Amino acid sequence: MTANQGPRWLRWPSESSRGRLGFGADYNPEQWPREVWNDDVQAMRRAGVNIVSLAIFSWARIQPGEDRWTFEWLDEIMDLLHAHGIAVDLATATASPPPWLTAKHPEILPVDHDGRTLWPGARQHWRPTSPVFRQYALRLVRAMAERYADHPALAAWHVSNELGCHNVYDYSDDAATAFRAWLRARYGTVDELNRAWATAFWSQTYGDWDEILPPRLAASYPNPTQQLDFKRFSSDALKDHLRAERAVLAELTPGVPVTTNFMVMGETKGMNYADWAREVDFVSNDHYVLPGPQARDELSFSANLTGRLAGGQPWFLMEHSTSAVNWQPINVPKRPGELARDSLTHVAHGADAVCFFQWRQSAGGAEKYHSAMVPHAGTDSEVFRDVAKLGATLEALAPVAGTRRRRAAAAIVFDWDSWWASELDSHPTSRLRYRQEALDWYSAFANAGVRVDVISPDDAFDHYDLLVAPILHVVPGTLADRLNTYVAGGGHLVATYFSGIVDENDHVWLGGYPGALRELLGIRIEEFGPLLDGVRVDLDLGVSGTLWSDRIDVATDDVKVVARYTSGDYTGRPAVTTRPVGAGSASYVSTRLGRDGLAPVLAALLDVSGVRSELPPAAAGSVELTIRTGDDADYWFLINRTDDSVELGDLEGEDILAPSLAAGPTLAPRGVRVLRRPRRA
Repeated sequence: MTANQGPRWLRWPSESSRGRLGFGADYNPEQWPREVWNDDVQAMRRAGVNIVSLAIFSWARIQPGEDRWTFEWLDEIMDLLHAHGIAVDLATATASPPPWLTAKHPEILPVDHDGRTLWPGARQHWRPTSPVFRQYALRLVRAMAERYADHPALAAWHVSNELGCHNVYDYSDDAATAFRAWLRARYGTVDELNRAWATAFWSQTYGDWDEILPPRLAASYPNPTQQLDFKRFSSDALKDHLRAERAVLAELTPGVPVTTNFMVMGETKGMNYADWAREVDFVSNDHYVLPGPQARDELSFSANLTGRLAGGQPWFLMEHSTSAVNWQPINVPKRPGELARDSLTHVAHGADAVCFFQWRQSAGGAEKYHSAMVPHAGTDSEVFRDVAKLGATLEALAPVAGTRRRRAAAAIVFDWDSWWASELDSHPTSRLRYRQEALDWYSAFANAGVRVDVISPDDAFDHYDLLVAPILHVVPGTLADRLNTYVAGGGHLVATYFSGIVDENDHVWLGGYPGALRELLGIRIEEFGPLLDGVRVDLDLGVSGTLWSDRIDVATDDVKVVARYTSGDYTGRPAVTTRPVGAGSASYVSTRLGRDGLAPVLAALLDVSGVRSELPPAAAGSVELTIRTGDDADYWFLINRTDDSVELGDLEGEDILAPSLAAGPTLAPRGVRVLRRPRRA
């Protein structure tokens, strides 16, 4: 998984720290007077904190001038933390350049799509492709590595912070130069680029590499393959910066693992984390709950996907919140039980470290209203008491550390190329949301009480009995072949609307939709039928679809119509189909049914594939089950998705969070139980 050869997990500073889960936060001591530091470490010990991330936004404090360095404060806090048994995930501090650097070199500042410079005053104001920024950033990384290589508190290196959160798309001249180099490496010749970009359209044919620009503000729709390639390039440019910092750290501290915090959450889609995962020694992620009816399922979906990006190895929840954040339109605090449930859901999906932003709530600055482990009210507060309870819970979960999440029988395929390409402009509808469709399927599985993995198209398919590929829009020929092999071998594939439409160059597969999947599915569609806002189409399953519909023609005699439209322009035509192929089947869903409308469709698919819920019938749908497995036991995480008590029935196992409640019948509202179940020979 990892490109470098370092350890796969934290380098804990003492034997007593090993074999347990990490617990802590971003720590920003530079925001506080020295006398607060002792109070902090004492409170950390009371809460069970054993690791903090340090120096994330400290460049200006560490290097206040080009040739001035002030490491003494960082030396002191590193020593203080170590003296109290607290390990450090040390940031390279390159996330935001200091004012002296941008004043001297304004050419490092990003330029947006409209040609406007993004000025200092917030954070992440740097171009990923700027050679000047790279020079200064790597100088800082080298200074950090040389100074702290042998410090006993150093458990891991934390490259930058949330790479691409605010600067993923830069349209500057530096970006143009780097984009051309990236394209040359991808296509080799201008003629091949012209073919891939279909530049015969609108007289866009290029004669020289220097004529090519990023897709800046244009008179109409920019070339779609140019847009898709720029998204790929932008992800790669940030990945290249990650690799540059990692190379310095690997040179100077080869025994210290390197990570960076991903942002697998919501609509954060500019970075192809399935591609990035191999560049770090262990995967880290930041996640914040997004309000809405699927808020809890979105958290689980993101944790699930992060666990698969980590390849089943332990991963690090680098940031989440104890309560309210500060950047949503309305920032609602968490309800009782949610702090623990949110945290333990990540653990259930493989997180072996749980950290928050941040330790002490800031008194000033842009995030002063963002919750923390120690709120403005101090340690005599409900939040801090809940934090300390969570610390005790994680200590009790020490046996889970190092175990792997057990693979499910079903999977949802999640593809960054399809996410990017399906939401480009000049498409049948601008309302399509790729991740929402995937999340709807995830919620439908959860409502059925069935475990499901979220995987990438590069993962092996043959482990799964049922494979759902929502809006798998980009299907290269090699992927189409793999899907055909999967189905012929006994797998059950489900594709949805706008799937199989284009190849890797965003060229339509000709002959009718769904293109690369048309023969496998045994259907043919001549024209899409996107739906206007507010329009619904009814199906004879008793559910309704929105957003999309297809005028399906059945192309082979063995296709079975599972559901038909009973309203709209396609009344009487197929809406959901399935076709037996070899030992498996291939099914198609032509409209957006939403999490509830998918229930009867999924029930039929589960029946055909033989996938079943492992939960008692009374708990299925109300409880999420995730299983981590060790050498001699499985650990069943039972997570109450509801605000009501749930009867668990007669489940076997020792409750390692509350032994006196072993296999008890009730799961409290928003509660979590962890049952240890010995593995039978």
